[in-house]
Amino acid sequence: MIEDLTRSFHIAVKDLREYYMKPGSISWGILFPFVFALAFMIRRGGLTEWLAPGMISLALFFGSTSMSAMSIVFERRMGSFERLLLFPVSYVCIALGKALSSFLLGVISVVPVFLLAQIVLQVPPAHPLLLVISAILGAFASSTFGVLLSFLVKQPEQVMVVFNLVRFPMMFLSDIIIPISSMPQYLIPIVLALPLTYMTESIRFSYTGTYDVVPPALSFAVTLIIGLVCLILASITIKRSKP
Repeated sequence: MIEDLTRSFHIAVKDLREYYMKPGSISWGILFPFVFALAFMIRRGGLTEWLAPGMISLALFFGSTSMSAMSIVFERRMGSFERLLLFPVSYVCIALGKALSSFLLGVISVVPVFLLAQIVLQVPPAHPLLLVISAILGAFASSTFGVLLSFLVKQPEQVMVVFNLVRFPMMFLSDIIIPISSMPQYLIPIVLALPLTYMTESIRFSYTGTYDVVPPALSFAVTLIIGLVCLILASITIKRSKP
């Protein structure tokens, strides 16, 4: 177990060293959520206490998926990922290693948005410990989701197109901008099927002490389950992609 985690850690370190400063990772992982929050503040006249958790969730989601898209696409295109499959490391370890680097970028992406919320609102989180836990779970679920999606796309050059086709609808349907309770009834089943919904709800409860429609215990549990399921499915996908 410890040996497997060590191998995953080395894979993550290698990805961070090679891809952390790539323009795609920086722009989509760190700058986009921050700029989006600023633009929304200007458009709506300020950052509200209800919107701040949504911006934090958005930063986690984009940051945690951007790194995996960059590293996996590049390695598959160059053929270097196939060499990784030759090493004595399990498929779960490979998926976890890829997810760990994305996890770190996601956590870093939250910092500027969180600081912006604190400067504007000057309201401390209602449950600081739960906010840390929800951020960790959200980054884990988002990073494993990004790894899974990266390997499901057959053509590496199409990954970013698919990513944005998935991420942007989720951004507008997952309780980040528009409350679920105010959406049309026919959209509710779709919204509740999106992983980002539960991550946003857990962060909102941790930050404000309130939630929209998903109870805190359920949102925390579902976020963790999504992360584990995506990790397992990603390892299966990696195994099937082995030449």
